[in-house]
Amino acid sequence: MNSHAESVTIERREGPYGEVVLRRRGDVFEIIANGCFLMDTSDGRSERLLVDAALGALDPAPAGAAGPALLIGGLGVGFSLVHAAAQPAWGRIVVAEREQAVIDWHRRGPLGELTAAAVADPRVSLLHTDLVTFLRQGPERFDALCLDIDNGPDWTVTEDNRGLYSPAGLASCRARLRPGGVLAVWSAQPSEAFEEAMRNAGFSSVRTEEVPVARGVPDVIHLGRNPS
Repeated sequence: MNSHAESVTIERREGPYGEVVLRRRGDVFEIIANGCFLMDTSDGRSERLLVDAALGALDPAPAGAAGPALLIGGLGVGFSLVHAAAQPAWGRIVVAEREQAVIDWHRRGPLGELTAAAVADPRVSLLHTDLVTFLRQGPERFDALCLDIDNGPDWTVTEDNRGLYSPAGLASCRARLRPGGVLAVWSAQPSEAFEEAMRNAGFSSVRTEEVPVARGVPDVIHLGRNPS
C-alpha cells in the first residue's frame, strides 16, 4: 500500500447504525464506520487465521460426513469468506452482515473483484441481518462461529454490539454451536476479562492465539469450545 496515495471516497451511506464509507487509497480499499477505521484490503492475515484457528480446533469429521458448518460474523472486505470458500473442508458457510451497503459493495460494487467466486460458491449464503439478533433468534446450529464485527470485545464499533460479549450474548453463541463446536473471536488486543467471560459462559479449552502484524502489538484470536 502506498501510504502517500490520496484517499478517495467511493461511496458514503447512512444506515440504521450510522454512516458507513468505502474508500480507496491507491490499490487498497478501506471500510470506515461512523468515522472509525474497521479494515482494509492491505493484508488479511488475521482474518484468514481466524478461519484456520476455528477449523484447527474442531475434531476431524467422520469419514463420509458432511463438512462442518461455519457462521462468519461480519463480511467486511471478505478475507474470511474468501479463505473459507477456498477450503473444501467446510460445508455450509453463512455470513451475517448488518450493513446492506457492505453486501452491495461485494455483490455489485468494487469489492466484488475480491470475492465474486466465493459469493457464487453454492455452499455460501450472505444474510443481511444483525449478528446479535441472528444468534438470539435463529434455530440453526453451526460447528464454528468466526466473529469479526468489532475491533475486539473491549472496543466495539457501536454500543449495540456490546451485547455480543455479555453473558447473554455468549450464551447465544453457545446455543448456536453444536457439541464440540468452536467460537473464534478476532480482537485487536488480548482481553483477560473476555477469556474469563467465555469460561463463565461454559466454554472449555479457552485460549488466546496471537497474530503477528507488521507494526505494533499482535492481533489475537480468542478461542473456546462448546463442550455439550
